[in-house]
Amino acid sequence: MAGKVITVSSVKGGVGKTTMVLNLAGIYCGLNKKVLIIDLDLYSGGVAVSLNVKNDKDIYMMIDSMANNRFTELKKYVVTYNNNIDILPSPKDPRKAMKVESRYIPLIFDLATREYDVVLVDTSHILSELNLTILDYSYMSLFVITNDLVDLKNMKSLISIFRDTDKRNYLVLLNNSRDTGKDYLSLYDIRTIIKNNIDYTISKNYYIKNIDRYIMSGDILTLNSKINAFHSNDVSNMKKLALDLIDDRHGKEVKK
Repeated sequence: MAGKVITVSSVKGGVGKTTMVLNLAGIYCGLNKKVLIIDLDLYSGGVAVSLNVKNDKDIYMMIDSMANNRFTELKKYVVTYNNNIDILPSPKDPRKAMKVESRYIPLIFDLATREYDVVLVDTSHILSELNLTILDYSYMSLFVITNDLVDLKNMKSLISIFRDTDKRNYLVLLNNSRDTGKDYLSLYDIRTIIKNNIDYTISKNYYIKNIDRYIMSGDILTLNSKINAFHSNDVSNMKKLALDLIDDRHGKEVKK
């Protein structure tokens, strides 16, 4: 059975999107699933840095090989984090980012889902042709939002587009741990503004004061026993989210 592509996106930068990608990777790893993280936040991708891995390979190198008939297998371009998690990093040189064309996305996803149970895709918040293609070819998408008026207004506009195009294979996550001082709007207010349900919430309690220490050591929070014990409610909620994202009841038959 083919794996599933889960894209984590947002409509504003700085909402904790990459951290959520890594948290989900840790949860799927704990479920003994083989995971590939593809960093398609091409100009400012932080997956390899956050996991403290040496990315001497990247997605541009893979695409360049495809374009010049040198490509043989996916594993030559991925970096291993642990026994269950591999990474296909964003370009080391940002100048190469513009050469990652959307026409390669279906092929990359097809190759990845043949070898991995879950393919987690990190993106930028820009609604570009590339990101629209990524969303189109994903089994499910997760949009991370915060208690921020600009963020919510942008999300409202995107959801309006989704309704016009009959896109339903997405969930919305409210991340209250990103800016713990921002609690201007109630959950009811947020739902009213975006005209959509909030499927999952990460509480303020999941604010990790010394998160930089974990990043410097390349830790995934949901694989850390102390974090899991101290923040058990939020980790349990993320496990439900992870299972929901790969549940056959929600996804659609994606393009081939």
